[in-house]
Amino acid sequence: MFEPSTAPRIFATPLGVDFCADLIAGISDRLDGQGPEALARVDVLVANARMQRRLQALYMERGPGLLPRIRPVLALSDTANLEGLPPAKSPLEVRLELSQLIAQLIDANPDLAPRAALYDLADSLADFMGEMAEEGITPAQITALDMGGHSEHWSRARAFLQITSDMLAQDDRLIPEARQALVVDRLIAKWQHTPPMHPVIVAGSTGSRRATFRLMQAVASLPQGAVILPGLDTDLPRPVWRRLLDDRRRELSGEDHPQFRLARVLDEARIDPADVLLWTQSQPANAARNTAVSLALRPAPVTNQWRTEGPNLPDIARAMADVSLIEAPSPQAEATAIALRLRAAIERGERAALVTPDRRLARKVTAQLDRWRILPDDSAGQVLAQTAPGRFLRQVAEALSAPITAEALIALLKHPLCHSGTDRRKHTLRVNTLELRLLRRGLAFPTPEAVLSWAHDQDDDAMIPWAEWLTPLLAEKHSDGPRPIADHVAAHVELARHLACEPSAEGSGELYDQEPGQEAARLMADLAADAPHGGLMSARDYADFFTALAHDREVRFALRPHADILIWGTQEARVQGADITILAGLNEGTWPGAAEADPWLNRPLRAEAGLRLPDRVIGLSAHDFQQGIAGGAIWLSRAKRDDETDTVPARWLNRMVNLLDGASPASAQALEDMRARGDAWLAQVSHLTQPEAFEKPAPRPAPAPQSGPRLTELSVTEVEKLIRDPYAIYAKRILKLQPIEPLRASPDARLRGNVVHAILDAFVDETRAGLPDGANDIFMDIATQILLEEAPWPAARQFWDARLRRVLPWYLAEEAKLRALAEPWMLEQKKHWDIPGLDLRLTGKGDRIDRLPDGRVAIYDYKTGNLPSDKQEIAYNKQLLIEGLMARGGAFSDTPLEVAKLTYIGLGSTPDIRDQPVDDETFAQILAGLKTLITHYRLRAVGFPSRRSVKQTRFDGDYDHLARLGEWDETQEAKVIPVGGDADG
Repeated sequence: MFEPSTAPRIFATPLGVDFCADLIAGISDRLDGQGPEALARVDVLVANARMQRRLQALYMERGPGLLPRIRPVLALSDTANLEGLPPAKSPLEVRLELSQLIAQLIDANPDLAPRAALYDLADSLADFMGEMAEEGITPAQITALDMGGHSEHWSRARAFLQITSDMLAQDDRLIPEARQALVVDRLIAKWQHTPPMHPVIVAGSTGSRRATFRLMQAVASLPQGAVILPGLDTDLPRPVWRRLLDDRRRELSGEDHPQFRLARVLDEARIDPADVLLWTQSQPANAARNTAVSLALRPAPVTNQWRTEGPNLPDIARAMADVSLIEAPSPQAEATAIALRLRAAIERGERAALVTPDRRLARKVTAQLDRWRILPDDSAGQVLAQTAPGRFLRQVAEALSAPITAEALIALLKHPLCHSGTDRRKHTLRVNTLELRLLRRGLAFPTPEAVLSWAHDQDDDAMIPWAEWLTPLLAEKHSDGPRPIADHVAAHVELARHLACEPSAEGSGELYDQEPGQEAARLMADLAADAPHGGLMSARDYADFFTALAHDREVRFALRPHADILIWGTQEARVQGADITILAGLNEGTWPGAAEADPWLNRPLRAEAGLRLPDRVIGLSAHDFQQGIAGGAIWLSRAKRDDETDTVPARWLNRMVNLLDGASPASAQALEDMRARGDAWLAQVSHLTQPEAFEKPAPRPAPAPQSGPRLTELSVTEVEKLIRDPYAIYAKRILKLQPIEPLRASPDARLRGNVVHAILDAFVDETRAGLPDGANDIFMDIATQILLEEAPWPAARQFWDARLRRVLPWYLAEEAKLRALAEPWMLEQKKHWDIPGLDLRLTGKGDRIDRLPDGRVAIYDYKTGNLPSDKQEIAYNKQLLIEGLMARGGAFSDTPLEVAKLTYIGLGSTPDIRDQPVDDETFAQILAGLKTLITHYRLRAVGFPSRRSVKQTRFDGDYDHLARLGEWDETQEAKVIPVGGDADG
């Protein structure tokens, strides 16, 4: 296939050439005239599995025939069966072993890291170990690093790095990267004595990994070996190539240049980059554009070169004629513009590809394409954790880690894979009934007893078996102590199977159907197989570990919806071709991506150890950009602003724009034309997203009912609500709308008030005969019991318990004074009073009413927050005074009572007690004001305005959404809207 040569045999393909098609063409040309079996003897080692699939597809398009042996370079570790070299550990096995060692370290030193980061640390440390193996760095070299001049963080990181030494020393089996490096070393040693005589080609790799780099050098020197480099910049002058290599020798940062990796390969082979032979005679798609891009991306400083060579760029107008520059105002506008161009490609019969490392942008584009029912072929697939089976298994793992909350229970039961069978409709109805009638009444942590008791009260006889089916999900979980991971996996699989199928049914429903379910099944099988290597783990740690694993797995779908609308990552784009290529997300931090925080070694320590620097990743991204822009029709796309702030253009795009803007009038015009083409598409975006008509915002409503009685019954607390937010009274009392309690019960201020009231009532009732010597202990015993029953949140219980203990001495001292005045008589009893001459029933429940020896009463109102101010009492807060009116009207006994005392008892952060006036004049004013208020709102011309004078506008009311708050605010006048009767037409 190749002529004999004493020099290493290295070829290259220029930028803008379809690498895979060119590779096949070159092989065919060199085998021309030989039999079909000659192709089968060719061994092709490619950069990755994507390139392997692309080459196989291209060969199949050529028709029947033999194929070369095509393998990814990194697959050598999996396929090589060398004597005395056992198989490598699986990546999951490595991470499980590391998690066990890291957990022991964290337990001994809790300040090092939280346990929730267990998998992330194991994953990061496994990647670090892999990098060490690839670069030939031993743990001893890492341990010998001098960290004296660095921050304490790196000294703490040394404790984790010691784990790598311990793990490698205790096990003869290799991690995958170490086995790959060892396989390459043995192959090279074998080839030195018995080199293969059949063609061996390494194609498409840049040698970014040390093992691959050494393999490329060895193959290039084989009798029938060759290395084919992708995307060589043939316009880069010799001095620039030499500078890249000199920077490397002087340990300067040159790795961020797109051609640096190729320069390093050629330098090792002692080949001048300018003298590299091209694999075929294929010409770039646009040679003039390649020249301009090469000049723009030269290593800094380049301004002087731009000024001397920029004006001489050949035919710059033609070079940029097929390039459009999209500078969108937002990521949403960018995604919409891209979707419009992809849709246009379908109409024009073009093959279009979106190339971006930004998965959020890719999802936005997919969502925009859905408006035309276009589903692109996304090569990245979907993260398993985001698929239906992935979410279901994550929810089950969470349910096994702690008592399940009402919110988590409903979310799990409503999952489409839960109870996935023929009886799914009835299951959904039962879940809705359970949610509305039981869980929204404050049951924060459902128990089997509560659910079974509810099921027995239902008319549906089938509800009881269904509730019994929930028992394994609601039952008391195992202790928080660690258990073998195999036990966690078994419990996880069994509960997921139980919930996925119908009661008393076999199998696992639809959980493991289709591609996402099959990938989920593989993950569970891998976990079960490698579980013995993971040691012990708590249920909480297992749930976190599983969630992280599910985010690391990708699901690829066999169905390819649209063959000509493609979404690629930057790696896929290296080996593909399209009629229109959209390079999107060209902002700093996206492409190139922001350097990831390295928890193990900082940049100087990495350089000292000989590990890869972040510049290498930037250089590879730059090479991807240079290859992508060298195609035919190109879009360069970015958003000027993200969700938070203004963005910075990618350094390569910035260089291109600056070069074109200042090189010559022709280049400046070319840049202006690029922007004009992009602006034309952005104008379409603006037109597409502009609504045909704007809806007029709703006014601030003040509905005025025109039929039926108004305000015939109110509670004492609703009087203040009628003053502050009349619309809420209209919705509740006239429309008869009741707010639904939130599914997620939380320890809010209202619940805290209810709990404190319950504790005080129980304590007063327990000590009616008088305060005993151990009143403090009695109070806290009652508080502990009620807190356990009513506040199932450990943190909230401790916080509220501490507040009660803080105010308890003050409260007992004040309680002794109250007992000296009167004895407890009535606690939390609901009563009503028909106000004479007003046709209004007033209901109320006094917190506490004591009776004095002379028959008079003292009425107390507990407040767990701040007491109302004098102005608030005059204008709004009249509850205590109205309760006094009710007592004087005979609401709390058969006969009217004389009120001796009205008192607020404040148990907030600053405890306080305050008396209210009880004279006849005050009560007369309150009654007159109440009659005036009710009479006013009974007038047909008077509406019930929303949020008339709310206490704090930052809090939402129960009925604000019905009033369409947000379309108006409190600064607008309320509009009276007649409703009901003739007003409805």
